[in-house]
Amino acid sequence: MISTQAWADVRRLWDYHQMGHTLKPCSVAIGLGSHDLGVADTAVDLYERGLAPLLVFTGATSPTTRERMPRGEAVHYRERALERGVPSSAVLVEPNARNTGQNIEFSKKVLEEAGVHPESVLLISKPYEERRAYATARKLWPEVEIVSASTPMTLDEYVDSIRDARLVIDMLVGALQRLLIYPEQGFMISLPVPDDVREAYDRLRNEGFTSRLMAIEPSTLR
Repeated sequence: MISTQAWADVRRLWDYHQMGHTLKPCSVAIGLGSHDLGVADTAVDLYERGLAPLLVFTGATSPTTRERMPRGEAVHYRERALERGVPSSAVLVEPNARNTGQNIEFSKKVLEEAGVHPESVLLISKPYEERRAYATARKLWPEVEIVSASTPMTLDEYVDSIRDARLVIDMLVGALQRLLIYPEQGFMISLPVPDDVREAYDRLRNEGFTSRLMAIEPSTLR
């Protein structure tokens, strides 16, 4: 049973993980591979709205996607986009990335090889990965303006879609930990984490929502 306090803490993390950017037309949209085909659908929605003339889907496979997407996350995303009517000429595929940093670096290379040099990127991720993706892209691609996007949905809607509340909480806690750890390791820029978010993170950890945590801790949490 998940306590009322825990759900309040989860909502703090959920809200924090989303950047709240106002969407605007960008040179290209990049969809970060995952188990969630909603990323591909959101990329197509933004393409249809005229917010990006070109889509890049990036991602290989992982233990959580190998069975669902045997041809690779980016390939399945592309197939979804083509099914929805996006012309193949408007979709590039990067099929090798296995983490967020590689998503950014390899997508940048694919665009360069295609002769595309974007000034701005619509970076599309799962809702709770917006901030992590943004911080990573700002570190690895600082000359490009990054606009974060994800499927518009509430926490409750996301939990219903995953059908595993504990797993969702674990993922939110794990994503927050990486925002604390990775700047020290040079993987992303450092972004301010408000005290109430840190406290919510600590309480959720103490309640055992730890399956997505890494063994390494940041040198300080305050």
